Amino acid sequence: MHLVGTQVIPEQGGRAGFTVEFVGEGGEIVSVSLRNDTAANLNRLNAVERAQEVMRELANTDCSAVEESQDTPHMRRSARGAKDTDEMEKQLDEGLEDTFPASDPVSVTVSTIPTDRAKKQ
Repeated sequence: MHLVGTQVIPEQGGRAGFTVEFVGEGGEIVSVSLRNDTAANLNRLNAVERAQEVMRELANTDCSAVEESQDTPHMRRSARGAKDTDEMEKQLDEGLEDTFPASDPVSVTVSTIPTDRAKKQ
């Protein structure tokens, strides 16, 4: 994979962590999700470096033991795929909270000046 770019995507404004996407020349994308610790040491500036460390650890891991212990693959369906409306509502609320106050509805105000003049015909 020839790396052409990276994207750092904050989760809940960076409070929950970051997702780092490494983009390859052929359209490949490798995503690494990083959760923030209680001290909030992870930030936009060091997220790429930490994601690279995670990928190095993964590259040096013996996956054969993991493959042998799993008879069937475990997949977690998305809330939309599982039709979990409660989870979708929770995710929507979190997204709206993360974009506050930009998510507030727009109000329209009209001002008029009343006059006592009667129309002359």
